[in-house]
Amino acid sequence: MTPRAAPLSAADRAGMAAALAAARRGGAAGEVPVGAAVVVDGHVVSEAHNETVARRDLTQHAELIAIQRALQAIGADRLDGGTLYVTLEPCAQCAGAIVLARVGKLIFGAYDPKAGMAGSVGDLLRHPRLNHRPEVQGGVMADECGALVADFFAGRR
Repeated sequence: MTPRAAPLSAADRAGMAAALAAARRGGAAGEVPVGAAVVVDGHVVSEAHNETVARRDLTQHAELIAIQRALQAIGADRLDGGTLYVTLEPCAQCAGAIVLARVGKLIFGAYDPKAGMAGSVGDLLRHPRLNHRPEVQGGVMADECGALVADFFAGRR
């Protein structure tokens, strides 16, 4: 059973809307439609979608690209006060990057029962031995986020 998401603030709605818009752009470009956005001090400082096909690089997930762009935009090497919005529960690679970048909070949409590392397959983000554990909220706008991925793959079958 998927946990029920808490009500969204205006900043959270804006962050998730930016992530969803990025996911839609990615899907239109032939990428698996996953989007991410980083909000710092109430402002969207970066957004991205998967670029694994375009770059022929399986590591080019939306979360990694959004984190890189956010760090560049704010001129820092950490996102301590930042919130990362993602349409799909992060994989192990992305969860590791979230920890290393010291993202303050992660809000994601659909759970990923095959690769999700924020509670589905494992919970790397809240592992007690790590020196940084972001606040995590999953299931936010899960139906809308999950439908993007489901529709994308249904169209390929």
